[in-house]
Amino acid sequence: EMGRKLLAAGQLAEALSHYAIALLEKVIEVSPWDPSARELRAECYLEVGDLGKAVQDLKPTTKLRNDNRAAYLKLSKLYYSMGDHAESLNHVRECLKLDQDDKDCFSHYKQVKKLSRQLEMAEELIGEQRYEEAIEKYEASIKTEPLVEVYSKRAKERICHCFSKSQRTEEAISVCTEAHRRDPQNPLILQDRAEAFINEEYEKAVEDFQLAKEMDEENEELKEGLERAQKLLKQSKKRDYYKILGVKRNANKQEVIKAYRKLAQQWHPDNFQSEDEKREAEKKFIDIAAAKEVLTDPEMRQKVDAGEDPLDPENQQGSGHHQHWPFEFNPFGSGNFQFKF
Repeated sequence: EMGRKLLAAGQLAEALSHYAIALLEKVIEVSPWDPSARELRAECYLEVGDLGKAVQDLKPTTKLRNDNRAAYLKLSKLYYSMGDHAESLNHVRECLKLDQDDKDCFSHYKQVKKLSRQLEMAEELIGEQRYEEAIEKYEASIKTEPLVEVYSKRAKERICHCFSKSQRTEEAISVCTEAHRRDPQNPLILQDRAEAFINEEYEKAVEDFQLAKEMDEENEELKEGLERAQKLLKQSKKRDYYKILGVKRNANKQEVIKAYRKLAQQWHPDNFQSEDEKREAEKKFIDIAAAKEVLTDPEMRQKVDAGEDPLDPENQQGSGHHQHWPFEFNPFGSGNFQFKF
């Protein structure tokens, strides 16, 4: 019963605000230079949640009244709550120009200035690919402003981006998933999570790229990303060099060589007795050696990461190669099963 009454009261208050807005429209038409009518309509717009129109009404009042510090401060706080920290800073500075000792304006100025600096520095660090430091700045910005959700949502989106760009796959997937939950219609979050999933699960990367593309049909990066993820998924069902060596897609050259040495020792044909076992080991050994050859060659690895198999005869256009491995490669040397560790 109490809930129903509260709902009815809220609906009535909103209806009255809309009615007041309609009346004030006529007043402002007759007397466009009257600041009180605009101030009152701004309050009504705030009641119905239309912050943009409240801003439009308050802006002229800064000029229509002398020393209207209250309007500058109110505008600054509105812009701040909408996530526009740059405009918020501009308006609170206007207040301080009128009186540098205004305590309310100075207190708000310090808060906006601190947050703005953190966000600007974080973006500068991202531009310099200093992702670890950028993450720290965005985490600090959440502590600076924990109550206005637009800033924490933005920080999570950018932390997700930093983890994805710096190839920290597990952290990227975790933070991007949280960011997506908070902001489900943001294609940039899905794009960053897709790039992280490419190191783990191609199917999920394809799903995220598809969802992001549906939100932003004209984005060329998303089209390219989706095509790349689809190619990688298709290729993985044929021969996945990363899976052969059991390394992640962001493994460096040393990690690739270490995995190769371990598996090459395990599957060397000399370790097996029967002919069947030797033949099976030989196949495995060739795959392992080929995977090492491909993943330690920057040009071939680039092709693999683009969803192509550099050793697939179908990709050797005009090369005349038709054997299983279309490059001069024999892991067994002269037949005595020698190879370099």
